[in-house]
Amino acid sequence: MTETPEVLVVGGGATGTGTLRDLTLRGIDAMLVDRAGLAGGTSGRSHGLLHSGARYAQQDPIGARDCIRENRTLRRIAGECIHETGGLFVQLADDDPAYFEEKRAACEEVGIDTSVISGKTARERVPELSSDVVRALLVPDAVIYPSRLVAANAADAASRGAAVHSHAPVEEFTLTDGQITEVTIGGSVDEVIAPEYVVNATGPWAGQVASMAGVDVGMAPSRGVMIALEYDGLKPVLNRCRPPADGDIIVPHESEAVVGTTSIPVSDPDDYEHAEWEVEQSIAECATMLPPLAEAVTTREWWGVRPLYAPDETGEDRRGISRGFSVIDHTDAGVSNFVSVVGGKLTTYREMAEAVTDQLCDRLGVDVECETATTELLAAEDPDRLDEFVTTFGEPNPTDASVVSGDWRPHRLCLCDFPVDARVSNSVPWLRCNWPSFISGSAH
Repeated sequence: MTETPEVLVVGGGATGTGTLRDLTLRGIDAMLVDRAGLAGGTSGRSHGLLHSGARYAQQDPIGARDCIRENRTLRRIAGECIHETGGLFVQLADDDPAYFEEKRAACEEVGIDTSVISGKTARERVPELSSDVVRALLVPDAVIYPSRLVAANAADAASRGAAVHSHAPVEEFTLTDGQITEVTIGGSVDEVIAPEYVVNATGPWAGQVASMAGVDVGMAPSRGVMIALEYDGLKPVLNRCRPPADGDIIVPHESEAVVGTTSIPVSDPDDYEHAEWEVEQSIAECATMLPPLAEAVTTREWWGVRPLYAPDETGEDRRGISRGFSVIDHTDAGVSNFVSVVGGKLTTYREMAEAVTDQLCDRLGVDVECETATTELLAAEDPDRLDEFVTTFGEPNPTDASVVSGDWRPHRLCLCDFPVDARVSNSVPWLRCNWPSFISGSAH
């Protein structure tokens, strides 16, 4: 059987599901596929920081502006996908005070609200903060729960008629006269479809998926480790106020603190080293800010791969690559109905989705403005229902596994959660007799 959605979105992370939602809000018939459960890639394997932009204010002011703008937007639309914490950039006794002042000035320049507090005041906020903390910069960081965020976007899109297929790897693109005319999808779909346009939203795998269509996307992915430690009661995000380095961020996740991270180039986002030194160094460095972490019990550790886009990158240190994003129309490369969206941050997923959807609307002749910045996500204020959505499309991912609750055996949701005409009934596994297993070794 061949289906004919107007747009096929490949990739079930934040950007892919955000694009699917935006498309449906503008009345475009769309389908999404991912080779695993949703948010199973980069989105669900981060430290869960909703960036204020302060981290990038000096070296990447454009990316920082994107972050603070979307930080404010997600606080409005994402409800219980966000946990308000605030953040501190702390200066230790050995840290360069000039860098602290540069950070503060750069934040002011890009419009990030800050205030300076003394080390004593910082320790009143975080009692076990190191006595070496001289002062701190208050910034509007927060925590984001990506499993909820991605599932909410998918459920919102499904409620408007989109088809969402997890465990459905793309196996082949068929090209005719400079267009993708058929897409062979395996796993839970096991069909050939014929979309008008294809969106490649596969993060660090974007280069691999693009190569299936015979085009090149210059990804420069890097891995980073995150470690969840038992630590109850940490309120703000803690950042070391120094040039970006290993082990300089601590993110509160209720009864845990997630520490990290590293930045090591990888050539294959599916096959890379998990080095123990990364774990040890990240904990040791973060413990200079919060000493009890040195002896805290590790509950889990994981690596994520950053979807950095840098077609001319040749160096080993990828920390300087912009966290901005790009939408690449592959018409000039010989494929006129294929678009890749690359780079960016979890924090800026909605803006990325808006940019690619704007381009598709222009190509499809759809004159409808984006509403995702002002329309609250489905069930955004209901954490239990959000967690049911997570179950529907997969399972909690490492970032927020300690926060997202529920019985993670696949189960059915009531059909009244969605309109009668929603195509979700023939597009997500929980309405079928069996739950497909993870499809390994295939492209997204």
